[in-house]
Amino acid sequence: MKSNAWLGALLALFGLLELATPGFTTSQTKDVVSFEDFKIQSTEQSTHTVPMALSASGLVLGLVFIGVGAYSRRAT
Repeated sequence: MKSNAWLGALLALFGLLELATPGFTTSQTKDVVSFEDFKIQSTEQSTHTVPMALSASGLVLGLVFIGVGAYSRRAT
């Protein structure tokens, strides 16, 4: 398989995954108070969303790369 097709498969996979689950959550732990062996920590969660247009364009671009890779393999 050509490298174009592998790149297209990865782009299509990531685009499809982001269309299925349009967001992801990250968490960050910070020390609020630290005194000798005593610690108070705070965990803050943030939700990030990926725009649907970006996910769909990744999927379409991936499919185009797969097609280009398959066509160039067939032409040679």
